[in-house]
Amino acid sequence: MNSVDVVIATINARYHHASLGLRYLYANMGALRGRTAMREYTLEQRAADIAEHILALEPRIVGLGVYIWNVAESGAVAALIKTVRPDCVVVMGGPEVGCAADLPAAADVADYVIGGQADFAFADLCARLLSGERPPHRFMAAPNPPLGELALPYRDYDDTDIRERMIYVEASRGCPFKCEFCLSSLDRTAWHFDLDRVIGALDDLYRRGVRHFKFVDRTFNLKRAHVARILDYFLDLGDDGLLLHFELIPDRLPASVKPRLQRFAPGTLQFEIGIQTFNPAVQATIDRRQDEAATIDNLAWLKTHTHAHIHADLIFALPGEDLASFARGFDKLFALGPDEIQVGILKRLRGTPMTRRERDHDLRFDSSPPYRVLSTDCVDFVTVQRMARFARYFDMIANSGRFAATMALFGAGPLFDRFLLLSDWLYETTGRTHRIALPRLFELLYRGLTEPLGMDPDTVRGALATDFERGGFKGAPAFLGAVRPTTGNVRGVGHGTRQARHAAARRAGTAR
Repeated sequence: MNSVDVVIATINARYHHASLGLRYLYANMGALRGRTAMREYTLEQRAADIAEHILALEPRIVGLGVYIWNVAESGAVAALIKTVRPDCVVVMGGPEVGCAADLPAAADVADYVIGGQADFAFADLCARLLSGERPPHRFMAAPNPPLGELALPYRDYDDTDIRERMIYVEASRGCPFKCEFCLSSLDRTAWHFDLDRVIGALDDLYRRGVRHFKFVDRTFNLKRAHVARILDYFLDLGDDGLLLHFELIPDRLPASVKPRLQRFAPGTLQFEIGIQTFNPAVQATIDRRQDEAATIDNLAWLKTHTHAHIHADLIFALPGEDLASFARGFDKLFALGPDEIQVGILKRLRGTPMTRRERDHDLRFDSSPPYRVLSTDCVDFVTVQRMARFARYFDMIANSGRFAATMALFGAGPLFDRFLLLSDWLYETTGRTHRIALPRLFELLYRGLTEPLGMDPDTVRGALATDFERGGFKGAPAFLGAVRPTTGNVRGVGHGTRQARHAAARRAGTAR
């Protein structure tokens, strides 16, 4: 390997992820770009191997992107680098080290830490270090860069990235809302890139072969003219092979955007919509502004009038919300028929205003990443554990798209209590939430639905046979025998091949 002065690196959760933040740093290194190498690793790789690979380039500076999923591993890599090469300057940046008053232990070994958006700040620090200057302050708060001056990073997705990995793009940064559990609450507002530059970058990626675009904007539908033009660009391509992922504000769906959404072919649009809670008192506590009536109307409209795949999020154990309140919100959301409902457990993100609620609501968090809540004044540790298992089983069964006919047995009525009963039984029976072989899961569902839930055995067997046949799985469990698959409409979460396609894309592309 040829030596360089600077290495910028990060550890991705999976190979399929391609770091957008790392590419922004690399694109904006200016005169130092030719003296800089960009390297990506995954959590499957050992810290010693990563450190060895970086040090083989003989860098004078190593910049590490630190996130909630890689903070421990990043700290281990940094410690190895400083032990082997004490003269090598280690710089950390990223959301997990963004708050000077709340740095993780992993940052202790770093020579410098950059908080905020380091697109320009990192290159500036490297130039100073390479000139022999040693800035006196270890922590540096980077100002938000003027977006019009940023070099866009999309040319730094190479052909292998385009062929094998998730391509992340953005049309804006920031968020005007102040939801206390979210890192975006630290932003003063949202600000947008120049639309001509955005469209030009999208077109370049498309012509290079990109068909799956995952927008990381926190509030994609905030600015209607902005949204309309981006949607028009994709509509004008006339390509039904596209898969477009956007994060939407649930209570905003401008009339001018609706006709455009209706024109997209099935399987093209995927919307991630953060509901988080339907409890107005909880919303007020965490400073979340959400018009419930508009949210419900918009979800119903999207479900009825578009082919969009709707992935909706709820957060369990928000301050002031107990299990009964969460159950009501879950059932309200389920009745609206989203394709997926992801149940997240509240996490303590460093620097967010949520930390000021810890005393008032007795919030107790795990000290290890991802800093999941352990209990609150409304839910105890046992209940949090039950809901963590509920979330895993719901993802495995309902959100996966593998059990559409089986999920339809629950009907359109309230689901939460019945699925929680199934979840409790699954854990009592298996003692695990992962590594359950698919034939075994079919068997477990048959038992779980017929025993604790008391469903008719023949009906359950027929639905499971339908799902097994639709999935094209091999080695049918013995209990299915020669059962004839059921027929008829399949309703609700997990409805067929389009659902499975989007679920697979979501699992591959989840980077937060």
